[in-house]
Amino acid sequence: MAHILLDQVDVHFPIHNANSLSLQVTLLGALNDKLVTRNRHTTFVEALNNVSLDLRDGDRVGLIGHNGAGKTTLLRLLAGVYTPSSGTAQIDGKISSFTDMTLGMDPEASGWANIIFRCVFLGMSFREAHAAAPGIAEFSELGEFLDLPVRTYSSGMFLRLAFAISTSIEPEVILMDEMIGAGDARFLARAQQRLASILAKASIMVLASHQPNILRAFCSKLIWLEKGRVRRIGPFEEVYGAYLEASEAE
Repeated sequence: MAHILLDQVDVHFPIHNANSLSLQVTLLGALNDKLVTRNRHTTFVEALNNVSLDLRDGDRVGLIGHNGAGKTTLLRLLAGVYTPSSGTAQIDGKISSFTDMTLGMDPEASGWANIIFRCVFLGMSFREAHAAAPGIAEFSELGEFLDLPVRTYSSGMFLRLAFAISTSIEPEVILMDEMIGAGDARFLARAQQRLASILAKASIMVLASHQPNILRAFCSKLIWLEKGRVRRIGPFEEVYGAYLEASEAE
């Protein structure tokens, strides 16, 4: 049974010697000036602040908020890429994350080798990865290119391989940052069909998107993030209406 429980979770990123890193500090203005100085040598970016969630089987959750609100950070926390700076995070269930689909892949290795690397990274044993490899190769439609280093691939080919690998498991929890576009129109149609099948079987889905039509189609509730904090959680129309009203008032 899938379950996600966050209790007063913070995620802070340190910037060492921040006083001398004027460019980095300037760029962090895009994160709504969420800087907290802890001492004169280190500055921290508050990416998430006091986030508490309780997601269970059947939840289809959308993440909304302006750029820099913390949506991708939250997805990466749920995926295990980030760990809490404070608070507790309990995530139960097999996870498939589409936020960092190429994580664990080596550009110098062949497509075949990367299938194995990425599958093991996703939690398969080497035996399971080798058993899954032919099906992944077939879905990717990359043929003999799988014998070549992936650094020789076009961006579309690389994404097709990453998508084929990431959807080779049947996860209990699906994490997505926008919907996926992968390759040409024919492959995209196959990818969307495969993704729809996986979404139908998953226990929990968390999707970050700026497109209300996509969120409305896939999500029954929304989490509104603002400057790393949860501003509101609830039914889709209720939260989205409040979000629109606040955005128009800015």
